[in-house]
Parts: sequence; C-alpha cells; structure tokens
Amino acid sequence: LHGLFRVRCFNQDDAHVFMTREQMQDVIQETVRLFDEVYSTFGLSYTIELSTMPEDHIGTVEEWERNQDILKAAITDMGKDFVINEGDGAFYGPKLDFHLSDSLGRTWQCGTIQLDSQLPERFELEYTGEDGAKHRPVMIHRVVLGSIERFIGVITEHFAGAFPLWLSPVQVKVLTVTDRADAYAAELAKTLDKLGFRVETDVRNEKIGKKIREATLEKVPYMLVVGDRDVENKTVSVRTRGGEDLGAMSLEAFAAKLREEVDSKVIL
Repeated sequence: LHGLFRVRCFNQDDAHVFMTREQMQDVIQETVRLFDEVYSTFGLSYTIELSTMPEDHIGTVEEWERNQDILKAAITDMGKDFVINEGDGAFYGPKLDFHLSDSLGRTWQCGTIQLDSQLPERFELEYTGEDGAKHRPVMIHRVVLGSIERFIGVITEHFAGAFPLWLSPVQVKVLTVTDRADAYAAELAKTLDKLGFRVETDVRNEKIGKKIREATLEKVPYMLVVGDRDVENKTVSVRTRGGEDLGAMSLEAFAAKLREEVDSKVIL
C-alpha cells in the first residue's frame, strides 16, 4: 500500500465503445481528442506507447497486425509521435498507452485505448448493417484517468497541493481582524456559497497574521481579510496564497473575478 498510488481498492473510468470496422480510425481519434481535452485542462503533457502482440494472445497474427496498423495510422494522421512497446499488448489486442508527465518529471501510465476484435467474436456480438445482413462489431476499451484514486494522487503532487482555483477543495477563506467583523464575514461566506463557491471562515480570536499564515499553508487560493473599514465600506481586502495583496474591492467584483477564473479553468 502506498498513499493514493497503491490502494486496497480503486475505481476506473472504464468504458467500451462498439463500432464498425470502417469507423475504427475515427473513433480512436475521437478518443484521443477526449484525452487531449482532459489532460490539457490539468496542464499535463503525455507521451504515447503502442503496445504490440504479446506471446500469450488470442486471435491470428494477421488480425493483430491489421489492428496495430490502424492504431498507428490513427495517431500518425493526428500528427502525434509514439514509441513501440514490444509484446506488451492486452491478450485480446494491441493498445495505445498514454504516459502523463508531472511537474517532478515523473511519468504515470493513465489513459489507454485497447483495440479488441476478439471478445466481440467470443461473445458472438452482432449488428445489422445497411445491407440488412449481420456483422461483427469491433470494440475499444478506453480509460482516460485510469485509477481515479491514483490520478488524484498524481495531480496532488503535480500541483504540490496548490490546486488551481476551480479544483481547490476550499477556494476562499474569510479572515476576520476582530470579532466586530464576525457577522459581516458570515454574510460574505453565505453570499459566496450561494454563488457556488467553496468558502470557509476563520473568526477565531487569533492575530490576523497567524490566520493568514495558516490559510497560506493550507494553500487556499484567496483570502478575504475583513476589518472595521471593510465592514463600513462593504468591501473585502483580497490576498492570494502567493502573498500578493490585491487591495480592497467590492464583493461583486471579487465574485466576478472568481467566476472568470473558474470558468476559464486557469492554471496559475
């Protein structure tokens, strides 16, 4: 066992897509575009391995070679490079493995596209074609994240816990200077919560410097420091976890800034 990387049980975002032989290249490319969309959202790059026929396999060599050529053609047509991982395919077909690179230079095999014409044959799957006759479909097994638990571990270490705003468990922390701002802090938190943001308050009887330091160590993206002047002017004094003081602004302006950052999936 090892943290989130080797757990007692795990969940996979596994899916199986059935298609005609004529659709194989298009479906593979559509799946790769899905991978691109997901990985780029997290700021992750990847390399591709084409895993070929293992010694222990089902199906003919000709079928394997044909399916391997289809995988090669699909990603080559997209302008993507790959390396051959000889003999490491699944027992039922060749596959494309996607190895993610994190900020520490480590690689993690997460996504995979496995091309399978054997199991539809064994399960005697069929569809009615345009010609009215019965045909055997082809299937791909595809996983984007792989183990969801391990992927969470990967991005946690990739961001060193400093998740982008849209991903942070707590997006905003409201910190009071004195207890005279407690009611205003609660009002701010309630408004932000209604707007769909994840927010906490810190109204402890502690010095504001300690509250800021602890929120920074918790890697909360934004801190709202509220004191007597903020209560009077109905403003918030905004600080980032990087130590930048953005000054006083209205809650409406701050919420608009949050919304833009969340909607655009900014990675700082």
